[in-house]
Amino acid sequence: MQITVKGKNVEVTEALRSHAEKRISKIERYFDRIINTDVTLSTERNWHIVEVTVHANGHVLRGEERTNDMYSSIDKVIDKLEKQVKREKGKVTRKGRGSHLGEELVAAAEAEVPGAAAPVDGDVHKLEPHVEHLKRFNSPPLSVEQAVKEIEASGLEFYVFNNQRNGRINVLYKRAKGYGLIDPIPV
Repeated sequence: MQITVKGKNVEVTEALRSHAEKRISKIERYFDRIINTDVTLSTERNWHIVEVTVHANGHVLRGEERTNDMYSSIDKVIDKLEKQVKREKGKVTRKGRGSHLGEELVAAAEAEVPGAAAPVDGDVHKLEPHVEHLKRFNSPPLSVEQAVKEIEASGLEFYVFNNQRNGRINVLYKRAKGYGLIDPIPV
């Protein structure tokens, strides 16, 4: 991996360069497809700004951080990039896993819901890249007013509940002024 450290309105000392290179080289252990990395150190008013761009095969990851200390900015931007690199690596490794995740989720859902229709084989493959977690919860019938109390008490942005009035699954969500309700009607 090639690392380029340059300064903008700041002199890049050997200590800054070695600290940046040392911290950035740790990213490579997560993702071995990194081609090169560009680091720009700059100052603006009292801020020490670090911008890092990582070029990997087909991906460009970018992070920027500003603090009162250049070393702290470097450390924080590397932490951000490590999260991005782990996320990208997860996407790459999930593609090669086959359809096991989708099959497991469909099997688990069918075990819980008796009489559920088996998915068409193509549907399992559609699930895999998007469904990573299956959450189950009890949904006793609630009125819309009770659901509003639940969403306020929990601090969530939306709340899924079984509507007591019509027997359908509804979604209550927060809006700028009040709440919205999604009530799907069977066709």
